[in-house]
Amino acid sequence: MGRNGQLKLGLFLVQAGFHEGAWRDPSVPVNGGVDIDHFAQLAALAERAAFHFLFLADSPSVLERDHKHIARVSRNDGFEPITLLSALSSRTREIGLVATATTTYNQPYHLARTFASLDHLSNGRAGWNIVTSGLRYEAPNFGDKELPEHDKRYERAREFVDIVKGLWDTWEDDAFIRDKQSGIFVDTTKLHLPNHRGDYFSVRGPLNIARPPQGYPVLVQAGASEAGIKFAAEVGEVVFTAAPSLEGGKRQYATLKEKARTLGRADDQILIMPGIIPIVGKTRLEASEKLQRLHSNIHIDVAIGLAERMLGFVVDLRSINFDSFVPEALPQTNSTQSTQKLLLDMAARLQLTWRQLIHSLSDSKGQLLVVGTPDEIANIMVNTFDERAADGFNILPAMVPNGLKDFIDLVIPELRRRGQFRAEYSGQTLRENLGLKRPLNRVSVAGAGHPPQTTRDPIGFVKN
Repeated sequence: MGRNGQLKLGLFLVQAGFHEGAWRDPSVPVNGGVDIDHFAQLAALAERAAFHFLFLADSPSVLERDHKHIARVSRNDGFEPITLLSALSSRTREIGLVATATTTYNQPYHLARTFASLDHLSNGRAGWNIVTSGLRYEAPNFGDKELPEHDKRYERAREFVDIVKGLWDTWEDDAFIRDKQSGIFVDTTKLHLPNHRGDYFSVRGPLNIARPPQGYPVLVQAGASEAGIKFAAEVGEVVFTAAPSLEGGKRQYATLKEKARTLGRADDQILIMPGIIPIVGKTRLEASEKLQRLHSNIHIDVAIGLAERMLGFVVDLRSINFDSFVPEALPQTNSTQSTQKLLLDMAARLQLTWRQLIHSLSDSKGQLLVVGTPDEIANIMVNTFDERAADGFNILPAMVPNGLKDFIDLVIPELRRRGQFRAEYSGQTLRENLGLKRPLNRVSVAGAGHPPQTTRDPIGFVKN
């Protein structure tokens, strides 16, 4: 029996597409990563289709280990996400704008101000994808030799987010009265200093911008390790997951909802959105041929480098027999532990050789890859929703713009025919469109404040 409600859809915005071979396709702009008009075109396509939000991933480093891999990927020439989404805020009107920013190599005041600014620029459409850095090459860019230990990164993130919320709550919603007659710009009885002193940070405040239109920008998370799931259940309002199997997706969905429930959170206030790579054809053969063309663009150096990174750089794949089976365990990584576990579990479940795993990762990166007709892709999406493995999906077009156009032109009409996806926006802010509540100011005092009275001194200057 189907669930009530409709799917939430986000667009994972990548300059060439999610597939590693996408940038070599003739239809893909070769300089898309630094072309605002390219991103504006993709944003316009998604907004016309009523997607809930655009999502930009990020890492403040080059991801690849060696020059052979760096030479053959397109991702290292692209905009910083908040900068790009700030520009797109003036070229869009309704679609949400979700940017990734790490708590490991930023400061709370900086991000509180930046995301509040994006929320004001967009009239309440901002979201923050909260990550803890999990890529080893980020550390040397910030004066460290190695990443902090995995669970310590989450401890810092928890304190970081709490401070940011406190900074967003610096001013009550109606603090800025901007009264020219009285000369009072802001009612300081509605000002609250965080004065935070913790294990990782000391932050006085106040924030020098009004409270965001949404109260807080929508908080997004993607943790899947034990520490990550706990953190996501505590703070995430949208949670991105990697769920290449339905059963695994159902387990993760149930775990996240239950953990959130024990913290007093309602099920509809934490939305779980796995990634899906839809490769669409009018026939299954046409869709398969599209994937094969993309795969033929991947060099072996890219495939091996990608697999080594996703496994946490704990194995040298050039020294192994590709036709041997992937072992059940590898040395633990201090990088993204949940990704390593996901891939090892997948390899064990499907009894994959190293060659098969490397091939699979080069196409899907551990996400759900669906190759087929619009009806087949819609069936999988609706079934995943009905089986309570998803509240919606983060759409990862294999290449853009054509892969996105295929999904919009072929799959979305099928979802709408089934009553599973909306035809227009239902609210003004990202929170309203996602059905998320606007958070109250945590420290506001009861009752209305009274602005100070003013008088004039004998030489004409205003004084209190």
